[in-house]
Order: sequence, then C-alpha cells, then structure tokens
Amino acid sequence: MIEESQEQYEKMKLTRKRTQKALQHAIKYADRADIAPIWKTALVGTVQFPYLSYPLLEQTGIVKHCFTTRFGGVSKGMFESLNLSFSRGDEHAAVEENFHRVSQALGVDYGKFVFTDQTHTTNVKRVCLEDAGKGLTRERGYSDVDGLITNEAGVVLSTFYADCVPLYFVDVSNHAIGLSHSGWRGTVRRMGHVTLEAMRREFGSKPEEVVCAVGPSICQDCYEVGKEVAEEFIQEFPSYRQEILKDKGNGKYQLDLWRTNEIILLEAGIKPEHLSVTDICTCCNSKILFSHRASHGKRGNLGAFLCLKP
Repeated sequence: MIEESQEQYEKMKLTRKRTQKALQHAIKYADRADIAPIWKTALVGTVQFPYLSYPLLEQTGIVKHCFTTRFGGVSKGMFESLNLSFSRGDEHAAVEENFHRVSQALGVDYGKFVFTDQTHTTNVKRVCLEDAGKGLTRERGYSDVDGLITNEAGVVLSTFYADCVPLYFVDVSNHAIGLSHSGWRGTVRRMGHVTLEAMRREFGSKPEEVVCAVGPSICQDCYEVGKEVAEEFIQEFPSYRQEILKDKGNGKYQLDLWRTNEIILLEAGIKPEHLSVTDICTCCNSKILFSHRASHGKRGNLGAFLCLKP
C-alpha cells in the first residue's frame, strides 16, 4: 500500500528552498505539480515508511524510484534509523534490515539492488540482471563507479548520499534509465552530461527525450567552498559565475550545485519541461535527512533508487 502523505510532510516540517532560477522555472510551469519532490508513504508491515518521490518520473509510467529519509529503519544512535551504509560503523544486520524495508516499500526484489562504488569520479557503468545483488548480497567486482545505467527491468540502480547530488534519468522511448552521484567533483566534470552520453552510446537515448530529476542535496546557503574549488567552477562555467557562486570574501564562496547541475543538463539537451530540480536541502533538514556537513561526518547514508518496471 503506497499513498501520498501530505500529513507526513507537515509533521516532518521539511524546509524547502528555491533558487531564483528554480522559482522562475516553477512559475513558468505553475500548472504542473511535478516540479519538486513530494512525500510518499509506504506501509511496510506495520511500519510507516516515508520517502521522497518525483511526480515527473512517476508520470513516465515505466519506473519505480525513491529518495529515502532517516525514518523507517532500525539503526540506532547517529545512524537512526534508515542508514544505508555498511561502511560507517553501523551494525551489519541493521543495514540489511533497512534494505529489506526499502525493497518492500518500492516493491522490488531484495536480491536485485546494484550498488555504485562512489569515489567522486565520472565513471558510468552499464549493469544488467547478471549484476543483481552486487554491493548488497555479493561483492561488486568493480570499483570507482559513480553512475549506473541499464535497460533491463528489475535491476534496482542504487546510489548513496549525505549532501551530494543524485541525478535521475528516464528514457521512455528506449526503455532505459540512469542514476548518478554528483558531488562537487562530479558536477564540475559534468556528470549529468557524461551519464547522458553513456545512455546515448549504449541505448541510443536522445537528451531531448529523457526525463531528469536533480535530487535532494546541500543548498547554496549551506555549501561553503574555498577558492580552489570556486576557481574550477569559474573556469568550467564562466558565463554562469554570478548564478552559481556567491563571493563571501577571504577566499570563501557559496556554491550552488542545484543550479549548476540544472545548467549541465539543459546544455546537454534536456528540455526544461522534462527537468525537475530539488528544493530540499539535506543540511537544512539534517533531522530528517543525513547530512555530512551538518553532522560533521557523524551520520549514515541516504539512498536514491531507480528501477524499470517489468
């Protein structure tokens, strides 16, 4: 049983933000209800399992997807409660149970999750049913992979977060999907474009036919970077310096990863009406979502999941 839960949203008091460009986009498409992620709730046994969902992706009719929160799991302490990392010190059995709950909430097979091995690269790997379980029920057999693509139903693409940017891709025409992790390193190297190129190469995807979402991640107000990082973005996006960076002085800047990824996807050929950009900051909502910066590294992982329906 899965249903929309505005009541859950109100209870959690999720802080939402919009950049100026995102507000303009929302105004332009004001008749649409698919601009930003919404709350959904699944009943897992007797447990309410809240997660975030993009109506724009749901409307394609060919995928199951979600972005998890801290709620609905069994982990304790700083991992409370839906930690999805095996490598940060949580109990292995608790993380396994958390994944069982994700699989039940989404209605997917526990043995068909396929994990990235995130090291802030722009490496994208095509996976298939032969890869099912890699990272969860068996060893990956690969490393340094921050993006996954597939055209096989049932394979659950899985990426993990605590401030970095999730990027979702759905190609209805070619029945193909992609899911990529993009921190500042991935963003400055245009991970969104790289993923679309991988989908074009492997599946014949055309950017103008692909539906995309930029997932919950750290907002510009919360994301301070130094001069070296800022200079990389100025060099890569010279025409957008004023939009993506706020100079605070003393070599400090506030970086807008949401707007930068929006720029990347639009320049790659995604249509504005096919793009949904988050208004949810992980750092502003650290009681609801894991945030590395807000917790000073004492945290679990959130998960983004995407799967083609049979």
